[in-house]
Amino acid sequence: MTTAAPSPFRYFNSSPEVIRLAVMMYVKYSLSLRNVEDLLAERGIDISYETVRYWWNRFGPMFAAEIRRKRVEHMRAFTHWRWHLDEVYVKINGQMHYLWRAVDHEGEVLESFATKERDKVAALKFMKKLMKRHGQAKVIATDGLRSYGAAMKDLGNIERRETGRWLNNRVENSHLPFRRRERAMNRFRGMKTLQKFSSVHASVHNLFNQERHLLSRDIYKQRRAETFSEWRSVMA
Repeated sequence: MTTAAPSPFRYFNSSPEVIRLAVMMYVKYSLSLRNVEDLLAERGIDISYETVRYWWNRFGPMFAAEIRRKRVEHMRAFTHWRWHLDEVYVKINGQMHYLWRAVDHEGEVLESFATKERDKVAALKFMKKLMKRHGQAKVIATDGLRSYGAAMKDLGNIERRETGRWLNNRVENSHLPFRRRERAMNRFRGMKTLQKFSSVHASVHNLFNQERHLLSRDIYKQRRAETFSEWRSVMA
């Protein structure tokens, strides 16, 4: 007889519902820690902004891992048509770092990977991590960065690469929610924090991204209700 895994919330006085709400508000929306504290206080939940910081650091990666595991299991059952790869500049303590990001043809964020360099070694690590988790795609769209071509030659999939003007708009647009969140946080303090938050943010963004401009009001409300139901079931 197998025993159930202990609840990750067992040592906390606050309910799991409050912890999930605080983490969702901080990661999903462009709010500061103090903004989340004030919004929760208006709802009668009296916690410190440092508690919000602790909760997202403790539970954010756990929530993201469960969301990602379920989505990867579902997505690996289907063929990946196209991946879009790109990197964004992120300044940490005055030094330039790079966040490599991959999205699929629907804008689903597949992988985020922070590095100090933008060379072949970094591109190779990023693509190996991406392929280990998600398999292969029929087409991989990138910009003209030579590091991609050198890495793909080593991986033996250079024939899948496509480059061209406006071809990578899908991933360029996917950077915007992360950039808005970065500004609200007044930048990052370290590369580990960048890697952790970008991974958590990607999973939460994937879950709540409904592309509401393409849906009728009724369908959007239905999908939104299903999304919130799935969020409430995380680590339940």
